[in-house]
Amino acid sequence: MKTGMLRVAGAHLYFEVRGTGPVLLISQSGEGDAGRSVDLVDRLVSDHTVITYDRRGLSRSTLDDPARGATVEEHADDVLRLLDHLTGEPVTMLGMSFGATIGLHLVASGRLSRLIAHEPVAPWLLPPDECLGHRRELAEGQEIYRRDGLPALLKEISRTLGIDLAAKDIEPDLTPQPMTEQRIANFGYFVEHDWTAIIADRLDPATLKSAPIVPVAGRATPHTVFDYRCAEELARLLGTDLVHFPGGHNGNTSHPRAYAASLRELLAQP
Repeated sequence: MKTGMLRVAGAHLYFEVRGTGPVLLISQSGEGDAGRSVDLVDRLVSDHTVITYDRRGLSRSTLDDPARGATVEEHADDVLRLLDHLTGEPVTMLGMSFGATIGLHLVASGRLSRLIAHEPVAPWLLPPDECLGHRRELAEGQEIYRRDGLPALLKEISRTLGIDLAAKDIEPDLTPQPMTEQRIANFGYFVEHDWTAIIADRLDPATLKSAPIVPVAGRATPHTVFDYRCAEELARLLGTDLVHFPGGHNGNTSHPRAYAASLRELLAQP
């Protein structure tokens, strides 16, 4: 595995490169750093060169000003700088949740040959009233976090994103990653800063209509929740079918074997 630090505007970005073959960049969900999808990456590196990274503010990606957040556009610029540093060729990007939202800001750059967008958290994809409601919901979630802490917020996140915290729907012999102090710190930064970026995010959906995007949702994600609705509206905008992958919103961590198989099948398609 190759690791490195890249200087970007206002931060140092930590990245990892593993495997051999066509390049696949993975942008994680939520509090996920470069290691969050390790079980999935383990099953892809035999035939893909996989790039993962810590988003600015998470784990090893340090900030010049720790109190400052970043816009979605700045997160997207980080990915462009990382790609420019590592490869001159267009790459496939797998974005999950917030990572998919970042990817939607990148498709016009010409640096992505394809974006696989798993349940982007992008309120602007939704009809106006629904969009406003979910922006308000995110702001209320921030208040819950500040008032009652992470355990209370996780219950709210599970409701908003359709994640059953009591469910045991994971692949056999898979050991879930523990909630470490680092993950807790990453959650704090994600909620305080990246949720603010999501609330403020704007992108003209019309710019995506001819973009090389594959919209994906988890088979176990309820069809009425925020993230599924965003994926559904993205598919409608593109005039294409919504592809379903194993698991729910976090299928990349709960079903890495089956997720890798579905992803590899999709990547093999022209």
